[in-house]
Amino acid sequence: MDVLSRVPRDLFLPDVVWVRDGEGGYVACDRRLDPGGWMGAAYSDAPLVTQFVTESDGTRSPSSSASMPSMVLRLLEDAELGPGARTLEIGTGSGYNTALLCARLGDGLVTSVEVDAPLAARARENLAALSYSPAVIHTDGADGWPPHAPYDRVLATCSVRTVPTSWLEQTAPGGRIVTPWDSGWSGYGTLRLTKRQDGRAEGTFAAYGSYMLINGQRTDIELFRDVLREDQTPETGTTGLSPWAVAGADPALDFHLGLTVPGAWYSWDTASADAHTRLWIADTTATSWASVDYDGRRTDAFRTAQYGPRRLWDEIRASYDRWTETGRPAIGRYGLTVTPEGQTAWLDSPDTPVTPT
Repeated sequence: MDVLSRVPRDLFLPDVVWVRDGEGGYVACDRRLDPGGWMGAAYSDAPLVTQFVTESDGTRSPSSSASMPSMVLRLLEDAELGPGARTLEIGTGSGYNTALLCARLGDGLVTSVEVDAPLAARARENLAALSYSPAVIHTDGADGWPPHAPYDRVLATCSVRTVPTSWLEQTAPGGRIVTPWDSGWSGYGTLRLTKRQDGRAEGTFAAYGSYMLINGQRTDIELFRDVLREDQTPETGTTGLSPWAVAGADPALDFHLGLTVPGAWYSWDTASADAHTRLWIADTTATSWASVDYDGRRTDAFRTAQYGPRRLWDEIRASYDRWTETGRPAIGRYGLTVTPEGQTAWLDSPDTPVTPT
């Protein structure tokens, strides 16, 4: 897409950006201290964090970023931006993607919404520097922007776990919704939907994209502080399924688990007093949890514990078995149907829904 050469990425970046350090963290890159390194980062095919937020527990998490250019391009290509396409962008951020939309479509066809007021203001300034003046609205992206609806395209620069009904309602029949996807288990994938005449939208997933989750669908970390309590007596057992097989080993399996074991998420613990390595599983209601322990010796048997109204490890195991029985399907074989009443995931066809375990 030739618009990439017409919109300089560096004009949309702050003086300090953060790049990945290769160890799961970030290192700051300051244009004033290292102009060459900063410019190299600006034009690398890598995501750059542009803003952090401090969580309630004191940890700092990225709250805004400049997506890697190759991912930006793929989203734009999946949106199929034909001439005259009225487009709603969810998540203005720095305004870079908004500028690409303007270069492709013209200012008058672009509406962009941003939940962070200072970010929206800076984006307007960045866009004005290139003489672009689309409608940039400070509002919650989950609500869309009804005054300019209907849209031929709704394009999100953040991920969702549930497609907001407002996006469906504000998309014209025949229009497309393109959004990165997320689940408790897997923050990966991109959904491409087409709005039907009957009001529903259907489409398939693509195996690319990892974006920040839209604000309103994030889980409050405070919910998890009381997941484990001394008065709990979990159900214990053993399993022959390795915890590594279901947590991070295969993106397609992770994606499948995210669809079929709703609300489940996991973390690894190597500091447990009674296990060499432990896989922790919990659900987003903070009422159920499970653990799978590796003792440092046996790789054919692992100790399990489960507590709460859900038996989360049993659900994971059953979902894993279904995935293997259906031929270990790739992400591109999955799809989603969205209606005003809800959404249903399916494999290969809407006639074969993928139901929760």
